[in-house]
Amino acid sequence: MPRLLEVPGYVRFWTASAVSAFGSQVTGLALQVLTAVALGASATEVGVVSAARWLPYLLFGLVAGVLVDRCRRKPLMVGTDLGRAVVLGAIPVLYALDRLSIPGVCACVFAVGVLSLLFEAAHQSYVPRLVPEDLLNPAYARMEQAGAVAGSTGPLVAGALIKVMGAPLAVLVDALTYLLSGLFLASVKAPDPVPDRGARRSVGSELREGVAWVYRHRTLASIALTSHAMLLFNSMVSTVFVVFALHQLRIGSFGLGVTYACAGVGAVLGGALSGRILRSLEVGATLIVFRVVAAVGWLPLVLAQSGPWALASVAFAYFTVSLAIGIESPVEMSYRQSVTPDRLRGRMNATIRSMNWGMVAVGAPLGGILADRMGHRFALVTALVGAVAQALALAVSPTRRARADNAPVEQVSC
Repeated sequence: MPRLLEVPGYVRFWTASAVSAFGSQVTGLALQVLTAVALGASATEVGVVSAARWLPYLLFGLVAGVLVDRCRRKPLMVGTDLGRAVVLGAIPVLYALDRLSIPGVCACVFAVGVLSLLFEAAHQSYVPRLVPEDLLNPAYARMEQAGAVAGSTGPLVAGALIKVMGAPLAVLVDALTYLLSGLFLASVKAPDPVPDRGARRSVGSELREGVAWVYRHRTLASIALTSHAMLLFNSMVSTVFVVFALHQLRIGSFGLGVTYACAGVGAVLGGALSGRILRSLEVGATLIVFRVVAAVGWLPLVLAQSGPWALASVAFAYFTVSLAIGIESPVEMSYRQSVTPDRLRGRMNATIRSMNWGMVAVGAPLGGILADRMGHRFALVTALVGAVAQALALAVSPTRRARADNAPVEQVSC
């Protein structure tokens, strides 16, 4: 996309996103190994650690949106990147001192979650200042693709790093990537005006305005609510999958790597196709069709049986779901920015993202508990039914009439 590459600062901004996304993938696997192996955590404890990462979105997401709309966004992104580097760097230090425990890991990932919450609200809201509106969809799609490549290669590199240096030291890689990301972002030159302090009201009033904008908007409301449900059920699947695949399907660690690599390929391909499909189907149809595909895409995983076809089944499921999300996500992201005034984008992004990832804080332990008490397949079937239900709800909502050229910027009273 030559036009996008010519936008001043976008390449550095994209590079920062790609570097931190890769590091996050390394830490994701390293923390799983650290908690499950080095610290001897149960499946439920692994779910609790995962929930600690996303709990800040549920607790502080709405307030974070107000803060982001009150601050310049680039300094906030740089500061939170550097903060995450420091917090993650503490994990190997605590492990070396024999002071690391499950509560300690939870505390560290909770702190990373708070900083990530602030970063992501500012990051999503900064893109419309960096690129023209007609390039928003490809801009978000390229970042989705970078995350997808990181998702497919990060776990493989993480496995090698963990084998060579151990899980605690592998976390240092992520700390360094956040440091590099912060330096790249600091060098980006784009308009980042100081918000008008004279228009500022109480935190409660601004918070209510952001929430009202999302949940009273003609099309954003249904997009947001079904997104929350999708993340809830997808997090249940991802929590149960590893134990189910290793213990019941017996695909081994190599099979997990192949599955995650297929997911990455699907997401990259989805990002490449997103703009073309949007031009053919329009916003509402694209969101609905590929939400349905992403939900039904889990079916091969739910039906998988131990045997020669087990790996093919789960790899195909992850490829299909990731392909659909890779197509749908940039369309949703660019549409959300286009219908929202700049002064509300921080609150809009934080509101939706905080509730989305807050659902992960609920879904991850819920999936683990259901798997431990009712069986892995029962938990997966429950998640599949819920995913299909949210997709069908979106299909009958006002979102079906959403178009790129009729995205009204409405005012919502509080």
